[in-house]
Amino acid sequence: MASGVDRREVLQGVAAAGMAGVMGAGPSAARQVAPALFVSHGSPMTALDADEYPQALKRFGDGAGAVKALVVVSAHWETDARVHVTAMAAPPLVYDFYGFPEEMYRLRYAPPGAPSLAQDVVARLASAGVPAVADGERGLDHGVWVPLRHAFPEARVPVLQVALPADATPAQVARMGEALRPLRAEGVLLMGSGGVVHNLRRVNFRSKLASVEPWAAEFDAWVAGKLAARDFIGLQSWMDAPNARVAHPSAEHWLPIYFVLGAALPEDRITPVFEGFHHGTLSMRSFALRA
Repeated sequence: MASGVDRREVLQGVAAAGMAGVMGAGPSAARQVAPALFVSHGSPMTALDADEYPQALKRFGDGAGAVKALVVVSAHWETDARVHVTAMAAPPLVYDFYGFPEEMYRLRYAPPGAPSLAQDVVARLASAGVPAVADGERGLDHGVWVPLRHAFPEARVPVLQVALPADATPAQVARMGEALRPLRAEGVLLMGSGGVVHNLRRVNFRSKLASVEPWAAEFDAWVAGKLAARDFIGLQSWMDAPNARVAHPSAEHWLPIYFVLGAALPEDRITPVFEGFHHGTLSMRSFALRA
């Protein structure tokens, strides 16, 4: 790197160049509708894995097309009053997990941010009745960077994170996806990161390949059936599903699915990215919407 040029300056240039087609492309620029993606991110330890799950994320990333930016809602960031949106040119990583091997805290993933896109996202959310604000301090939590290390390992695509509203309803989160849906036509991939089944009190930490618990399989099958039928409204009544409160004692890992479904287009195909369980109860079901 040339003397006198720091990483932030370089990333600001990358972010500006990478967002040209998103924020100011002329009418002659080629347009590609980006997919929307829901990821069950599972344990932070998947960052170190090389088995079927990370391989599936890599295949998705390889086939995602010319993605110009990533906008991600993760289960691990909730804000009160106003939804926060990361707005730094070089967002840091948040190591929001404890008691893991030291190797986990040495992992790096350094995509550029997208400050101009962040301002656009704030405006679109506000116009949809979702109060929002740009955040110049908060970085990317493991619900964002762990799956993205596998899906987009070169870290060239600008990334910003949008917080969940505290105590949000499914309809409120779906409204966020609907507000940002037009960005898909600008090449912006919208992603929700959580878990189809997530109850840490029921996880078999001794074995990643433990037999699947029947209650977890039943809830996962209910979700799969609703997705196959495109019954997105029915999915909002998730507490009527079998074993709902066992599958999700709290809703934060479930809610990001509505961000993705809110961004759906009528012509979207729902395509599986990964299906299966880790540690007996963690459904890793992940899927994409492709126009």
